[in-house]
Amino acid sequence: MTTSRYLALELANTVRHDGNGGVADELSSVDGLTSWVAAQEELKAAEEFTATGTGAALTAAGAVASGSHAAGSATGPVADERVRTQVLAVRAALRALLARAVAPAPPSRADADQLPPADQALSRLNAAAARCPVVPLLDWPTDAAPVARLLPAASASPVDLPAVLARAAIAFLGGPDLPRLRACTAPRCVRYFLKEHGRQEFCKASCGNRARAARHYRRHHAPPTAN
Repeated sequence: MTTSRYLALELANTVRHDGNGGVADELSSVDGLTSWVAAQEELKAAEEFTATGTGAALTAAGAVASGSHAAGSATGPVADERVRTQVLAVRAALRALLARAVAPAPPSRADADQLPPADQALSRLNAAAARCPVVPLLDWPTDAAPVARLLPAASASPVDLPAVLARAAIAFLGGPDLPRLRACTAPRCVRYFLKEHGRQEFCKASCGNRARAARHYRRHHAPPTAN
């Protein structure tokens, strides 16, 4: 399976086919959101923040998974129905802008007729990202290259999950890999993916096999044409 390497695409692809011709949503419940967040390594890094300003870090993914409070926070759990609703709004805005990015090619079939207009999606995404102040942090492991990150400011706790996801969406949409974005056109698939080479048409090999099988079926079962 092709991995996106981008948190934005991981979020967009929580809308997926269910294997039976329908669409499934991994974020259809608070428990689903909790499980998805806990599985995102990129989110663990992106949501790191310093509670004291001296490097003591806490990941929001861990806080979401346990339902605990962020260090020094007097607020409620990170994940609840309100947060889930906000995350869904960020995802809808992101998917609307992904649809715009792949045009004039067709967008994902999952929700193309349900997405907000592009200008509204832009406003929603920018507003969500602006809710949480961030500071730059340079991380330079001894055995790896330096990495620059934007982390929530020490005063912003608990970490604002919708804001973090909105910033990830903005980083992808404004980044160098956007021209490689495609919507998979295989039967039943509704994923977005990054094209890795010039001949790639589908997000993964199984989608290519399914598309070829569908073409073969159409060729051999097409109704006869009238003379």
